[in-house]
Amino acid sequence: MSAKKKGEDSQGSFWKELPILIVVALVLAFVIQRWVVQPFHIPSRSMEETLLVGDRVLVNKLVYQFRDIERGDVIVFNGGGNWDEGSEVAVVPDGNPISRFFTWVGQQLGAAPTGKDYIKRVIGLPGDTVECCDEQNRLMVNGVAVDEDYLYPDSLATHQEFGPVTVPEGHLWVMGDHRAISYDSRMHQSDNGGGSIPEESVVGHAFVIVWPVENIGTLSSSDAFDELHDEAADQAAAAVPLALGVAGAVPLHLLGRSLARRSRRGGDPGIAGSSHG
Repeated sequence: MSAKKKGEDSQGSFWKELPILIVVALVLAFVIQRWVVQPFHIPSRSMEETLLVGDRVLVNKLVYQFRDIERGDVIVFNGGGNWDEGSEVAVVPDGNPISRFFTWVGQQLGAAPTGKDYIKRVIGLPGDTVECCDEQNRLMVNGVAVDEDYLYPDSLATHQEFGPVTVPEGHLWVMGDHRAISYDSRMHQSDNGGGSIPEESVVGHAFVIVWPVENIGTLSSSDAFDELHDEAADQAAAAVPLALGVAGAVPLHLLGRSLARRSRRGGDPGIAGSSHG
């Protein structure tokens, strides 16, 4: 067989296999974004300057299977049926089925907004009390003023009073970093949950910016809430002596009751072989 013939067969085989390769690639991409890591498109200015319009972030969808959500985490959550009112981005459906398909592909690849997914920062955990503001116009969590180093410049000047609000069990209080324009928990206080979102609606933890190239970088959780973490650790440490005391008192109490019962039955368990005639 001539080299020319072999080349033609090879090219023909490639074009026959190409549709299969595309389908396999799409299936793999779907599986990965469905259960492991999913890209998301940033459509609004509510998280400036941490995230800018047009940024693409990767969201870890497994991390909260291994650790709890923490204050300061940047999360993506689904607001469908809960935060529909005042939605920041409206996605207008296209009547063309081919266009709808490419829009869907773009949403799966993080190149287009979904209209139902939101990205905010976790401020309050279940049971936390959140309010604004102290004398310096800072947010307060559990009575502790938080120095939020990630805020958009001059955001403190735009803070408006609210609360105190106690976050219900199984919910989170979330806010945008650009406080003046973020339609966040503060604006949803008349909704179910009093502005907080269900933990079950969290899609995952946004951990890195992957596009555009000049904005590539990690999204690490802020240390602004370290004082709250330290306070919780101090409370836990203070509770240790009490817990040890309770743990020691219970068996001592049971031992005392056992000795008393044996004594009433006529034997002294402290002296071997003793008896009463």
